[in-house]
Amino acid sequence: MHSKKRVKRLIILALVFNMGIPLIGNSQSFYAFQRDRNFLVSLGTGTANYYGEMVNPGESGILKPNIAAGAEYYLTNRISVRSELTWFQLSGDDAKADDDRQERNLSFRSNNIELSVLGAINLTPMGMRFYQRSLLNLHAFAGIGALYFNPKAEYQGKWHALQPLQTENRKYSRIQAVIPIGLGARIKVNPFYNILIEAGYRITFTDYLDDASSTRYPDGALLKSDLARALSDRRVEIGTQPSKPTLVGKRGNPGKNDGYLITNITLQYYLPETFFFNRRNKLYNTKRKWYYRRPKGR
Repeated sequence: MHSKKRVKRLIILALVFNMGIPLIGNSQSFYAFQRDRNFLVSLGTGTANYYGEMVNPGESGILKPNIAAGAEYYLTNRISVRSELTWFQLSGDDAKADDDRQERNLSFRSNNIELSVLGAINLTPMGMRFYQRSLLNLHAFAGIGALYFNPKAEYQGKWHALQPLQTENRKYSRIQAVIPIGLGARIKVNPFYNILIEAGYRITFTDYLDDASSTRYPDGALLKSDLARALSDRRVEIGTQPSKPTLVGKRGNPGKNDGYLITNITLQYYLPETFFFNRRNKLYNTKRKWYYRRPKGR
């Protein structure tokens, strides 16, 4: 009689035990969902627009591609900081000009890398938990960055880096500081993903993104090589070179620095806390000790 009661009790305990395991697992998943996520990673692409001497006034020039990867951390539910690495291209061409700049006949293209640190402020709070954020949130951002650029020009079927040639008989660095400023919108796709749409202009401290700045053409005798002379004054290629290139004609506009605009569509993902701190596993191991015992001798 007692043995039958013991068997019934064991069966009941076994049923309760088996039913409890899924509940414990679900509670772990719910706990992980409840944990706030403040750290995001992102990958995006879009366009880059150059603003300088080789585009028509008021126009954005030729659209070129960019690829950006970044990481963002929320300090509060409104304010975040982000680090971003962006590769992009810029280009300009006097042949596409609407005015007498066609007679100058300069052109360039450049592969560039920007590393920036940005601060962003959101229009509305992101919610008490990351998954409670609004479906659409507008934000503004600003920051500081470092830019590497390398303008090149095509001559006789080959592309040549212009900075080492010193086509204006002046030295300039291919690494410059930039100040990104812009606006954006975050669209909530699901609790863990955002679509980020942004447009940011870069204020630069150089007029040599396109290798053209001086108001006058340099004296060819002072340039380093025949290639430098050929790429310094390209009017001769289309028959518009004046007799005194150092006195006649305008090569650039030193009164205004070059700039560029980055427009992106980015996918963002909220990383779980366990990506950095294995808290969930520690909690899980602690909670499971009450029902899990490793048999002695094993």
